[in-house]
Amino acid sequence: ALKELIKSINLHIKGLSSKRYESLEGVTTLDFVLLFIPIEGAFILATSSDDTLFKIAFENNIMLVSPSTLYVTLRTIENIWRSEHQNENAQLISKKAADLYDKFAGFVGDIEDIGIHLGRTQKSYDNAMNKLSTGNANLIKRAEEFLELGVKPKKQITAKTVSLEE
Repeated sequence: ALKELIKSINLHIKGLSSKRYESLEGVTTLDFVLLFIPIEGAFILATSSDDTLFKIAFENNIMLVSPSTLYVTLRTIENIWRSEHQNENAQLISKKAADLYDKFAGFVGDIEDIGIHLGRTQKSYDNAMNKLSTGNANLIKRAEEFLELGVKPKKQITAKTVSLEE
């Protein structure tokens, strides 16, 4: 009966292995298949009588489990999956953080460019105002000289603009 039990377990290992559950399309998480032996005494007798059962099962991506080891095995698998999920999340968070940092670095560069352009714009404005009203021989002074010579324009330069020259 013991030989038949060991033979039956070996045949079941080969049968499960031949089904290639780890190669199922769309399923990428199965590294091992659990072969549940529901009678604890039969499990202990078979594994203690044939010390190659675990090795043969392992080589075929099969894990032998019994009522006393099933819960622990399932909890271990759950913890491995949880850890894998956390690792995937950590990698995703790292990628998103790098993308955010790159975007922020680009934004800082854009703000610096705005500052440079504002500085250039202010300098251009100051140069134009110098020519218009604040510099020596500015355009407003020259235009006002025409009024002194008797030119009668239809429009007047506003007092605000004239006061810029002072």
